[in-house]
Amino acid sequence: MPEVVPERDLDLRPYIRDVPDYPHEGILFRDITPLLSSGPAFRAACLRLTELFRGENVGAVASIESRGFTFGAVIAFELGVGVIPVRKAGRLPAAVISSSYHLEYGDATLEMHQDAIAEGTRVLVVDDLLATGGTALATLDLITRLGGMVVGFGFVIELLALEGRSRLASHRVEALLTV
Repeated sequence: MPEVVPERDLDLRPYIRDVPDYPHEGILFRDITPLLSSGPAFRAACLRLTELFRGENVGAVASIESRGFTFGAVIAFELGVGVIPVRKAGRLPAAVISSSYHLEYGDATLEMHQDAIAEGTRVLVVDDLLATGGTALATLDLITRLGGMVVGFGFVIELLALEGRSRLASHRVEALLTV
């Protein structure tokens, strides 16, 4: 029987797969599906991100489509707060606000329901990956326009070479892994 490793000690790096030239040539995609399919690794990632922000009086977790949904829901559950879905344009059914941004390989728009955040709500933003910071900045824009306050950003992976953290310099940024 294999030895059980506590969540706090589990090395998550072996659960991240590099996929070259996806979604476009020249992009090295960091695939988290091996992490998601491992109960111990997924649990470790979620619990570690939760513990990093447990003392921040978080009132809601904004999770970014699509892989951010997976982590954000678990973290919100652990913190006992609601989830705010941040979605690609055209996917939310009620009145929305939008924010556009630039990706490493194109442009995109994120949306949030206009009534998603009460004035003064302390919001934790969760996503799987920090690259250029464009997605995180667009989410920050949406939250602040609705009167919320971002208490921090939590990521599973940070791509250091793309310097996204520098674009979020005035906010707390936590990443479980850096590559």
